Amino acid sequence: MRYRGSIFGRLLEPINRRQFQTVVDRLDGDAYDKSFRSWDHLVALIYAQLSGNSSLRGVVTGFNANSQHHYHLGTGKLSRSTLSDANARRPIGIFAQTFAALSAMARRQLRSEGMEMVRLIDASPIPLGKVCSWATWNGRIRGMKLHVVYDPRSDVPTCVEMTAANVNDIEIGRQTPIQPATTYVFDKGYCRFDWWQKINDSKAFFVTRAKTSIRLRSLRHRAIRKRNGDGFEILADDEVKLTSKGASRLPIPLRRIKIRREKGGKITLLTNDLARSAVEIAALYKSRWQIELLFRWIKQHLDIRKFLGANDNAIRLQVLAAMIAYLLLRIAAHTNCIKMLPLRFAELVGQLLLTRRSLAAIDKPPPINPSRRKSTISPDQMELRYA
Repeated sequence: MRYRGSIFGRLLEPINRRQFQTVVDRLDGDAYDKSFRSWDHLVALIYAQLSGNSSLRGVVTGFNANSQHHYHLGTGKLSRSTLSDANARRPIGIFAQTFAALSAMARRQLRSEGMEMVRLIDASPIPLGKVCSWATWNGRIRGMKLHVVYDPRSDVPTCVEMTAANVNDIEIGRQTPIQPATTYVFDKGYCRFDWWQKINDSKAFFVTRAKTSIRLRSLRHRAIRKRNGDGFEILADDEVKLTSKGASRLPIPLRRIKIRREKGGKITLLTNDLARSAVEIAALYKSRWQIELLFRWIKQHLDIRKFLGANDNAIRLQVLAAMIAYLLLRIAAHTNCIKMLPLRFAELVGQLLLTRRSLAAIDKPPPINPSRRKSTISPDQMELRYA
């Protein structure tokens, strides 16, 4: 009989094992524990994310209870102490480079020809509470901060960084590589004039919300051909000049677009894009909420609220494993032409993770085994049997 792999095994297929081992060798990832390899560690943490187990004991018990799958997953039995030690000292770079490779693969598969390049930039807090006494307090939470650059067109995070909770968002934003002809959309927390100048010098664009402290002088009113968009109305569209302190660091043309939201107040946007219409600029800023939905989805349906370790290294590894699991789900949905909602797909994967069935038919009942032939004897007919 032909072997059929489990859903978990199919999900792991996009990870190139040879490239993964090359990264492990370069970073000496198996130096501390050769019996529990980096691949075993990665599989265990992805299993924890997809199965919904939020404790070391739960991960180990659930994984070891399905030992019939270990051979085909390329791993072995888990030990709670070994997993805990690996979480504390295995190099983060192994998981980070695995995420980067999968992100590049997902963007190649999911992007469409002629689609404009847009990147959303934002950060979300990761509360750690009093258990992690080493975590930094930023005035609101004690914990860390997850910074993400996100491609809304293909629904793929392109870059992930974790910092202390008190690190300013702009410090990570400034490290983001700028690609020409790309539009970067971010909130007013990323207000930094020299960074805006860098984006402009790279032949790229930005759309952001203006701080109330920014002083602008109107140079010219632009004609508004279309005022109403999806949930907003354009009030004004002006070419402006910066007059605030430090204005000399931003000697570029700017547009100020004032908007009235359907279910909110008025907001003011700033951009260096002089070609798009005001409605298009406003729609780009509205799309920034997609990254908020990404944060919410990950926190609700993957485990980055309860952690398998209380040290900095374990938390970073678990967050990266959650982002890798998210990418694997996106790639699997695209490869198998799965049209159901991502939430529904993730729930089914969690329930059927170690079952042997097709990913493309995950929402359908398993087929009847053709080897079980129907009886040709009538129930009303007597049958001769030997005693």
